[in-house]
Amino acid sequence: MKLSKSIEKNLEIFQQKIFHDDDVIRYRRFTLGNTQIKCGIIFIDSMIDKDYLGENVISPLTRCKSESIHLREIYPSIENIIAVESLRISKGLEQMIEGILYGDALLLIDGTDLGMILSVKGWEYRSISEPTSESVVRGSREGFTESIIINISLLRRKIQDSRLKFKMQELGRRTKTKIAICYIEDLVSPQILQEVFERINKIDIDGILESGYIEELIKDSPLSPFKTVGHTERPDILAGKILEGRVGILCDGTPFVLTVPFIFMEGFQSNEDYYRNWALASLDRMLRYVGFFITTSTPAIYLSLITYHQEMIPTPLLLSISAAREGIPFPTIFELIVLGLVFEILREGGVRLPSPIGQALSIVGAIVLGDAAVTANFVSAPMIIVIALTGISSFVIPQFLGVVILIRLAFVLFASVLGLYGFVFAVIGLFIHLMSIRSFGIPYMTELSSYKLEDVKDTVIRAPWWWMQRRPKLITKKNRPKRKRIEGK
Repeated sequence: MKLSKSIEKNLEIFQQKIFHDDDVIRYRRFTLGNTQIKCGIIFIDSMIDKDYLGENVISPLTRCKSESIHLREIYPSIENIIAVESLRISKGLEQMIEGILYGDALLLIDGTDLGMILSVKGWEYRSISEPTSESVVRGSREGFTESIIINISLLRRKIQDSRLKFKMQELGRRTKTKIAICYIEDLVSPQILQEVFERINKIDIDGILESGYIEELIKDSPLSPFKTVGHTERPDILAGKILEGRVGILCDGTPFVLTVPFIFMEGFQSNEDYYRNWALASLDRMLRYVGFFITTSTPAIYLSLITYHQEMIPTPLLLSISAAREGIPFPTIFELIVLGLVFEILREGGVRLPSPIGQALSIVGAIVLGDAAVTANFVSAPMIIVIALTGISSFVIPQFLGVVILIRLAFVLFASVLGLYGFVFAVIGLFIHLMSIRSFGIPYMTELSSYKLEDVKDTVIRAPWWWMQRRPKLITKKNRPKRKRIEGK
């Protein structure tokens, strides 16, 4: 379908065919200055700034003089009359429709089959605030919003480098969601960047409503519970990852920005690690690794010792546990699974409910249910301690919060059959799986499996800045030095 040179026919096309039965589309007709040339503007109510449109477009056009209008070059003449942020002349009907749906206004003039798309967006958006999912004690309080334009500006403020590039694309046949692929030109690996574009170009879906759609469609090892695509709400985290040679994917309509490649050790890192003293940051990071071990392994080890290897428990402790378990009608494996399920239900309920109610539900529910279960001899007191320690430890690694539940369950099932041998077999299987995963061509366990001092300076510990002079070599091989060497350091 193409536009004609009659403005009435063109407006009829939009009213009767394209936007039929759509009550939010507005049509404004007027005459161009003191001429007899008819004009029309099409826009979506509540998506444009009406005051801006009236003052900078409609008012100048209705008051212009005929001497300033050249009929043969009418659109270039109008460009000198109106004052808008950006505009473009289009002959394609699809581009005009996309512009209207994205909050622009379409100007049509009688006698031409062209249209002028005017940038007059004015929709409401959430103000910049600190992200609740990644709160810090020290660091920036800025967080991404649902507007991709604002998110790009936040990142530009962090990295004021002309080599920071943004490539805009659209995903979703119906939603036409805007995404931006960002990277630093002289740091990113060409192979990784090409792989990102290839995977995104293969996405063919009706709609993209959140970056999670993209994450699932481009990730490596789609059947693995471990994520190979990172996400963040913080501009400083995204800036830090891009400065290491990674690629960011911003999606309009969500504050969560994707980063690739994503490797295992990133789940234990926090942006606050780089703002504090290196020794304290290293201690916190080691606590996260300890927390990962506790939350995944404590139930399986406890089950193995109680069921198969009582001789490994000190006699006073064994007598205490046996006394606590006296009268319990259920086996240990049943206690573990049921209590673990109850804890996750309480946690999920606390997350979904409003904050005051959720916190009360989690605390009161855990205390009341735990005390009542022990009093009624449904479960033993040591089991309550094990589950509580396991659940609390999982909160220090929020990046792996869902993964550790599956790992914990697998470890418990293996330990229930073979004891500590089953637990060891499960751990070996986990390491084999982690070693087999790649993220956009990068081994998932890179740097943690290296014996070179240069590669482990930012893994289990956070080395001082004067020791970390190079970027990760497997992610980027270009321009690796990120600071000049200081004599004496």
